[in-house]
Amino acid sequence: MEDSSNCIPLQPQLESTKRGPPVGIFGTGDFGRSLGYKLLQCGYIVIYGSRNPNASDLIPKGALVLSHAEVAKNCDTIIVAIHREHYTFLTSFVDILKGKVLVDVSNNLKINQYPESNAQHLASLLPGANVVKAFNTVSAWALQSGALDASKQVFLCGDDSKAKESVMEITRSLGLTPLDQGTLLAAKEIENYPLQLFPIWRLPCYICAGLTIFFFLYCLVIKVIEPSVTKKEDNSYMIMISIANEIFPIVSLVLLALVYLPGLLAAIIQLYRGTKYSRFPDWLDKWLLCRKQLGLIALAYGFLHAIYTLVMPIRYDYRWWSNYYLKEQIKSNRTYPFDSSHAWLSDSYVALGILGFFFFLLLGITSLPSVSNAVNWREFRFVQSKLGYLTLVLCTAHTLVYGGNRFICCTFYRWHLPPAFVLSLIIPCAVLVMKFILVIPCIDQRITKIRQGWEQKAKEPSC
Repeated sequence: MEDSSNCIPLQPQLESTKRGPPVGIFGTGDFGRSLGYKLLQCGYIVIYGSRNPNASDLIPKGALVLSHAEVAKNCDTIIVAIHREHYTFLTSFVDILKGKVLVDVSNNLKINQYPESNAQHLASLLPGANVVKAFNTVSAWALQSGALDASKQVFLCGDDSKAKESVMEITRSLGLTPLDQGTLLAAKEIENYPLQLFPIWRLPCYICAGLTIFFFLYCLVIKVIEPSVTKKEDNSYMIMISIANEIFPIVSLVLLALVYLPGLLAAIIQLYRGTKYSRFPDWLDKWLLCRKQLGLIALAYGFLHAIYTLVMPIRYDYRWWSNYYLKEQIKSNRTYPFDSSHAWLSDSYVALGILGFFFFLLLGITSLPSVSNAVNWREFRFVQSKLGYLTLVLCTAHTLVYGGNRFICCTFYRWHLPPAFVLSLIIPCAVLVMKFILVIPCIDQRITKIRQGWEQKAKEPSC
């Protein structure tokens, strides 16, 4: 048993408590200090357990430092902010900790590092204690800086409901949002969560990478390899700007269409089944969950397209062809008259692109938590759905006008391959056609009835 002769008397300190019994903390690392500092700000009495109570230079001002044994005796709730390798010292207090609430905040270095979770391991060492897994998804920096929106959720689990409720009360008082995940069986999943690298972004990034690689190789064949083989021209310089500025808008448009395609497929499935009380296929579920990420990546590619377009006039290739065109007119003593039809097409193409990019930005801004929390459900749905389809229409029209007569001009079909922007229109046009069909009143009314709970009755077998 530890020597507690140098401990600070505890009872006088308890008389000034604001939120009930004091909270103990085992561990004076970054997280233990940050959590203790936040608890002190919220009116809790915080007591740190230490092997050497006199060495208290690291703890927050206002907290007490006692021996581990004294903290175990006087605190009903103890936060265990130490690594799994050091849990064994707690076994010497197994009798004192019976009935106490132990909050395990530990994380591992890699996913599934141990056969059982840290919280379950702690519970097996101290069978009489009520172990709750919590706070491991919040960073020390977030606690010190005020817990920003992205860091407010606290996943917790435990086998004792009263113990969980007491930890949830502490969580709420810190300005955080507790999310009950059930028993300690969920502890392993909670411990793996902060170790995952962009799990929701993984599928959208794979889709984006696949589209980017496909269209890059396709444009490389048409713009570089074909002229090199047939005309012995070296167009490899086009990779840096010209081909890149063709890939970015194409992938952006396809990704934007892929944001709205799963919703249409879900509506078609519901129409076919005649009910909404039936699970979608797993692939469609995953697709529906990552629509926001697909849209944000599409917006990023749209930004790159806008930036690349602005630098086009300062390129050597552009300036050389402009000067060459002017010199040819001077040599031939011939000027080409102004063509208003070409001007109309050019201005329409640019205007549609600007409007499409504006509404695209609006969609991205309203997806931010700080903005989406300030609007109601109907307003958010109006922007993301109605204005979203308007954005898709404008961006598709921008590509169609850009194509002009290139859709039917044979000179643009190298090796009988259509230009890349033709391929980019397949999915967006299909989405718009499907949407047009689904908004036909008789079909739209049936979908609305199904989504309000109506179910199609199965036909009874005939005699």
